[in-house]
Order: sequence, then structure tokens, then C-alpha cells
Amino acid sequence: MNICLYGSGSRKIDKAYTDEAYELGCQIAKRGHTLVFGGGDTGMMGSCAKGVHDNDGSSIGIAPEWINNFEPLCDKCSEFIYVDTMDERKNKFLENSDAFIISPGGIGTLDEFFEIITLKKLKRHDKPIIVFNIAGFFNKMFEMIDEMAEKGFLYKQEETFKIAENIDEIFDYLE
Repeated sequence: MNICLYGSGSRKIDKAYTDEAYELGCQIAKRGHTLVFGGGDTGMMGSCAKGVHDNDGSSIGIAPEWINNFEPLCDKCSEFIYVDTMDERKNKFLENSDAFIISPGGIGTLDEFFEIITLKKLKRHDKPIIVFNIAGFFNKMFEMIDEMAEKGFLYKQEETFKIAENIDEIFDYLE
């Protein structure tokens, strides 16, 4: 299975988060899956990729070349797909992935998350989406989403994503 990870590339992340991302990468590789990610060598993305590569796993990085002006790109990917725009990057994530894991991140991660769940609601794909809620990172966002639904701004047609508090729960949903 090709598993896409959305997550921050920041170098300022607390080690508790990046340690979890590293372990997630280890498990992706040990279970024979391929990591699909934004190609960054730092933060959540880089830590997960390091876990994959340290366990002889494979990865597909997807990014525009100019992104290395903001964060270094991983040079250990099994394959690297260069794109021109961030929209093209998100489309390549969708094309090359069988499932999506959203790990802690910033605005870019939220953009990716909301787009992938919107596309699922619009029936553009039916792939699993799992939010990796490390240390309750996304709890406030879940409260906001619940309030939006309570006030009628969201339709509760079907469950579009699962919430995992740990790595075992992620793979319980995927395997």
C-alpha cells in the first residue's frame, strides 16, 4: 500500500512529535508499505522518511524544486517526482496514494487535510483518511468541526476520516 503522510516540515517541532513520526515510518517500512510524502527532510515528514529509510523501506517524495528554498529535500527517496505547483503536488499525492495519514502540522498540512476530505465527500476518491492525533494535537480542530456540524454548516452524510491516537490504531484502520 502507498501511504501518504501529510505533516509539518518545520525544524522547531518538539521531539515527542518527531519521535512518533519516526516510529510511524519504521512501521510503514516493516509492514511492506511505501511512504508517499512532500519530500522534505525535516520535521514530521523528514522524521517519518528517516524511519522508512532506516528500515530499508521505499518512499516517493513529491515536491516542486523551489520548495528547497524553504526546507531541504530528502535525498534518500526511492523515487522523487518534481512538480511545478503545490496544486499539482496535491494531485500527485492523490494519484500515487492508497491511504492518507494527517500528522501534526501547520497551514499547509491543514490545506492538504481539508482538500482530501472535501474530495472524499464529493466522491472523487474513496481512500482511507486517518488523523494521527499525537498528544491531542487536533482536539481543538475536532471541536470546531463538531460545532460546524451542530450549527448546520456541515452535512453528516458519512464518516470521512478516522482518528488514531497511536500507531497501532492507524494500522488497525488500514490493514
